[in-house]
Amino acid sequence: MSPDLDLTARTTGRNPLCRLLDADGRLFEAAAAWHWPGAERLLPRLSRSANHGVLWFATAAAMAAVRTPRARRAAARGLASLTVASLAINTIGKRSVRRARPVLDPVPLVRQLKRQPITTSFPSGHAASAAAFATGVALESPAWGAAVAPVAFSVAASRVYTGVHFPSDVLAGAALGAGAAFLVRRLMPTRAQVRRPARVRAEAPALPEGEGLVVVANRDSGTADRVRALQGALPKAEIVECAAEEVGDELAKAAARARVLGVCGGDGTVNAAAGIALRHGLPLAVLPGGTLNHFALDLGVEDERDLARAVRHGEAVLVDAGRYAGDCGEGLFLNTLSLGVYPELVRVRESWSHRIGGWPAGLLGALRVLRADRHPLEVEVGGERWPLWLLFVGNGVYHRMGLAPGRRTDLADGLLDVRVVHGSRRPALRLLAAAAAGPLTRSPAHAAVQVDRLRLTGLAPGTPLAYDGEVTSVSGEVTVEKLPQALTVYRPVRTVF
Repeated sequence: MSPDLDLTARTTGRNPLCRLLDADGRLFEAAAAWHWPGAERLLPRLSRSANHGVLWFATAAAMAAVRTPRARRAAARGLASLTVASLAINTIGKRSVRRARPVLDPVPLVRQLKRQPITTSFPSGHAASAAAFATGVALESPAWGAAVAPVAFSVAASRVYTGVHFPSDVLAGAALGAGAAFLVRRLMPTRAQVRRPARVRAEAPALPEGEGLVVVANRDSGTADRVRALQGALPKAEIVECAAEEVGDELAKAAARARVLGVCGGDGTVNAAAGIALRHGLPLAVLPGGTLNHFALDLGVEDERDLARAVRHGEAVLVDAGRYAGDCGEGLFLNTLSLGVYPELVRVRESWSHRIGGWPAGLLGALRVLRADRHPLEVEVGGERWPLWLLFVGNGVYHRMGLAPGRRTDLADGLLDVRVVHGSRRPALRLLAAAAAGPLTRSPAHAAVQVDRLRLTGLAPGTPLAYDGEVTSVSGEVTVEKLPQALTVYRPVRTVF
């Protein structure tokens, strides 16, 4: 820790630091003497509202309530950046340079805060939080960043206006906050940083007003707002809303009269639509409407604007599908297939999601799986039986960037991404290690390989298998394979991630 410094010292010497501090003091006095019309009531209140990050948490909640993936990602990135900036300010910034607060004499009483801060002045924590949140939001979504930036600037300016900081305190805090946002981006890259290969273009009808598009929406996924927005963008599209148990029948009916089969719901609903689209040779239009929406987001369709633009212009790509087949039947998967502990997690999540929400239910499922006393799954590979806690098969290779969860950059790579967590007496440690380390190919705990076909034998009767958020039972032998470039899906070619 550096020694205490009296940064409020004023001098007319030639020392550059002293001249800088002298100029800083004059700027503070000029700001105190300047009359800002309408600011006497607004800025002090705005400054108080940002105490302890309350303003930014409320802003993030409002953004998340919009229910678009881009807004939610921007809100999460803003809060992560704010957290890093606050930690830096409170552990290093305030303790490194102990600068006294400005003297309030030049500041009109009406501007002064009722409760004056007691911490040191340099740097400004409020400015750091404001800049961190606004920069983090802008890095994920420039549009949301433009909306938040004026509020962040006003909070930073209010700290000088109310007399609790010198201008240099605010500038230093803002620089630290922006740096925190870029650090978070390095650890967790934005979608704009993901390099996506050229998609395999597909022929699909262009429907300028949506005529010929029939969209089946799973009402139980809370899709009403999204399908109404899509109807406004494509007024001649037909929208069919139904309960979850009716989705399969409605999709089959829609396929008989549609030029393009559309679906709005979670990954399980999209899976059902993909199977019917394949059987009828129809292109698929996917509007994300569930909790996770892995397929739609990896495809590049985040909301009704993306989908409407693709349908209007006939922009579509070919994507792979995964297929499993065995003694207990067969099925399709667009995202993942898994054996072991994950099917149990899915069951817990589905049983609780309608009561506490998707994400809390997923966390509850993970905790139960890690704490449960169970025996590992045994699978026969190459004539030998192996104890496994988890067998994960991805439809396409999942890539990790920084600390961010894995995502697919190519949905037509022709590969199955196979991850295995070996059995032992400590499943929680092995599963957590595998999740933290990512796809390590040489590890006693877990391994990864990319293939186009996988054969599993010796599965006990009733072994649970999860695919795209659904759970079924298998036994005996199961073969997993790729259906390369099998499905035509609408996707805006010029999507900006």
